[in-house]
Amino acid sequence: MEAGRLPVLRGLEDLAEREERAGIHVGDPILLSPDCRVDGVLSLYLCRSSFARLAPETKRNYTDDYCLFFDFLWSRGKAWSEATPDDLWDFEDWRTRSPRNPRRVGGSRWNRGLAALARLYDWAVRGAHVAVSPVVTRSAIGRWGEVITVPAARSKNAKASDVHWLTPRAFYRWVDVGLRGQGADGGPSIGWGGRLEDRNASFADLLFSSGARLTEGASLLTIEVPRMRLEGGRYYAGRLARAVTKSKRARTFYVSAAVIGEVEGYVETSRARVVRRAQAKGCYERLPGRHLVTQLTGQRRCVVHWRDLHGLEGRTTLSEATVQERISFFTEGPMGPEPLWLWLNESGLPLRPASWEGVFRTASARCEEVLSPVMAAPPFCTPHMARHSFALCMLVGLHHVMDRRMGLTEQERRDFRLLYGDPWRMVQDLLGHAQLETTRSIYLNPQELHQTGENPQVARSERDHTRTPSSYNLAS
Repeated sequence: MEAGRLPVLRGLEDLAEREERAGIHVGDPILLSPDCRVDGVLSLYLCRSSFARLAPETKRNYTDDYCLFFDFLWSRGKAWSEATPDDLWDFEDWRTRSPRNPRRVGGSRWNRGLAALARLYDWAVRGAHVAVSPVVTRSAIGRWGEVITVPAARSKNAKASDVHWLTPRAFYRWVDVGLRGQGADGGPSIGWGGRLEDRNASFADLLFSSGARLTEGASLLTIEVPRMRLEGGRYYAGRLARAVTKSKRARTFYVSAAVIGEVEGYVETSRARVVRRAQAKGCYERLPGRHLVTQLTGQRRCVVHWRDLHGLEGRTTLSEATVQERISFFTEGPMGPEPLWLWLNESGLPLRPASWEGVFRTASARCEEVLSPVMAAPPFCTPHMARHSFALCMLVGLHHVMDRRMGLTEQERRDFRLLYGDPWRMVQDLLGHAQLETTRSIYLNPQELHQTGENPQVARSERDHTRTPSSYNLAS
């Protein structure tokens, strides 16, 4: 058996070397046209331009947008490099208004795709790969009064934000029914076959309790999860690495003791089970790109020392470790190598952040099915809604403490703010926003929050929750 596997392993190693020479790295998108061809110029853009340095979620969304536009061009007998402004205007009409399109999108979704196309064709024009960009531009006045250039096809009715909240009661109903498989009566459902429900529920609770973004919470390592202390405590502090945050600044996050207990329970039960199963199958032994962590040094600045399959030794500062590097970190356990990545799939391999979107969609669909007979608007949730809901709960709680429980006068309230900070700024720090205006205007509506403290509106998000089928295929 080992002799039979040897040529396969050598072939994988040869392929890895060829990809390295071509500048193709793990996770880079490669597009196949409907006739199964790879465009060299397009691959150069996807793997070697500034596109390769975008956040993984942005790259994934932009790649979907490219596939849609390239499919549209393909139906006209054109390659991506032959697009004209008329093609783009026709695509805009089909994407946003045409009754022939059953999956029309709103202004925000269209503007995102337009930004993706502008980035591609600007790069292609600079590199003389196309003569003229199909994205026509116009001059406009920017936020601070400056003159800027924007695409002429940019939608003017795009929402500045599409924010939805869940109250704690609605969120935990969504968790119990969608992720834990309860019935409408709160009891267990007959025939419920949920997989890794403790993993899914603890992850959702982590986002709701900490306000972490999807990638931030999904890329945690086991060594970064706060540990329960014997002396107890209601909340525990952890640290989000700079490389995985949207702002590229490290920050502290706080998680309730109950959620930490859930995560520890997952680690000690179902996570340990899938790890042992993968070890027994030898899944980790020759995993391409695996880095075995040999030592952790430093207190304020943790450094990960590792060794790869070829014996090459290196070190990476933990706060600088990217998502892909974190996925590659393994440690030597009692039964062999095991991942440091916290959230694993049923095969014992790291669950990539994008996969959580599907978990949340499936849970929301189950809530719709189970709860529709007993309530008019069954709860639905996305990973980012958990973050918005955290912000709502924190702001309402802080205002409640200042205005009611402490019984402060206006003068005392000013003194409190000078000593401890304004509630808005506290929430801004917890969310990791660079600008307070983002917290105020995009995440929360101050009037509604201050007056009611409740969820002003729960409506379905405009964002596409299903991938549009495409004949342009993504091969990673």
